[in-house]
Amino acid sequence: MQTSFPPERLADPAMRASEAVIRKCVHCGFCTATCPTYVLLGDELDSPRGRIYLMKDMLENARTPTPEVVKHVDRCLSCLSCMTTCPSGVNYMHLVDHARTYIQNTYERPRSERWIRRLLAFVLPYSERFRWALTFAPLAKPLRPVLRRFNALRPLAAMLDLAPSHLPNPVSSQSTRLPGAKARVALLQGCAEPVLKPQFREAAVRLLNRLGHDVIFAPGEGCCGALVHHMGREADAQAAARRNVDAWTAEIEGKGLAAILVTASGCGTTIKDYGFLLRNDPAYAEKAARVSALAKDVTEYLVQIDLPAGEGRGLNVAYHPACSLQHGQKVTDAPKRLLTKAGYTVRTPAEAHLCCGSAGTYNILQSEIANQLGERKAAHLDALAPDVIATGNIGCATQIARFSGIPVVHTVELLDWATGGPKPATLRHLPQE
Repeated sequence: MQTSFPPERLADPAMRASEAVIRKCVHCGFCTATCPTYVLLGDELDSPRGRIYLMKDMLENARTPTPEVVKHVDRCLSCLSCMTTCPSGVNYMHLVDHARTYIQNTYERPRSERWIRRLLAFVLPYSERFRWALTFAPLAKPLRPVLRRFNALRPLAAMLDLAPSHLPNPVSSQSTRLPGAKARVALLQGCAEPVLKPQFREAAVRLLNRLGHDVIFAPGEGCCGALVHHMGREADAQAAARRNVDAWTAEIEGKGLAAILVTASGCGTTIKDYGFLLRNDPAYAEKAARVSALAKDVTEYLVQIDLPAGEGRGLNVAYHPACSLQHGQKVTDAPKRLLTKAGYTVRTPAEAHLCCGSAGTYNILQSEIANQLGERKAAHLDALAPDVIATGNIGCATQIARFSGIPVVHTVELLDWATGGPKPATLRHLPQE
């Protein structure tokens, strides 16, 4: 795509990076067929190609974003399916992240939107705040019909829809050290996952310990920054990245790390991009790139260390590949290979490339589209008539469970169970053998 950015605009490193991305687009339109919002809405401006035109015009001409442009950029899930499809290597992720930052810095959203976005940024990335909010959410659930009557308050109703009726007990993050350990790995503590599904992390620790690995939780590490980054709050995302880079660098330079493992693939995509996020920070660029190089999804690591065969008990597993894993990290075969080797019968649904509609805060801020995608995804998974649905991301697990009556677990829970761990709590109804 031809561009005409003025030289003074290209003095900004972020603008130069976006201009380079835009120039790679050849207008082919392959991305439209795999874009969830285009598939649903049929609007060219809700496709990656259409959004690139909008973002190009806005950034190139230093335009104040219009409500129309903001609407279409906001509707993007950042599922990155377009990047898998694109034959020209367009890094749409970096472009849309920059556009969101530009919108955040130059556009005056309605007051209600500003308030809700600040609330999300204040609560979701912090486990204790998130737990506190969810503890009181059931008391407010009766207000949902009232909240839905007002467009400005619908995100609050969506938040209450997503809130569970009961929270699991919190699990402390305690590092494990084994005599004669084969390797030492760090495991991301995260923010939402340990509150909603602490069993995911417990299963990962058990499995890694059985495989002879020390598992450590780096002091000072916190939210990866993905949630705020996708809302255009770049400074907040960079602060989160710096904090985590400091925490993991201390471990790398101390006793060393074989890998930094992640059980929430949405976080993994962001951590693997820390090198780009902090590329212009001379104090952090090199350290961030080192952290990104060490970051791996837990299944990506397990397939490399040759997980032993397991007893899958003849269960039929519908595997949902999270967008952040298959498109963001290009990890596609490892989870299925591991589950198959563990003795499960693994099937993938129709339209496996399309997003389930979770996408961080998307199912709060764009709940109508998210619900349509969630129902569509659940229908394809249910059509397989599986015993269980497996996925590798907390957002996907939460979203799919809303629309399907089939139990949803993390891939690592099934791997843990098949190789000697306890049965996942959500599968108590199944026979042990």
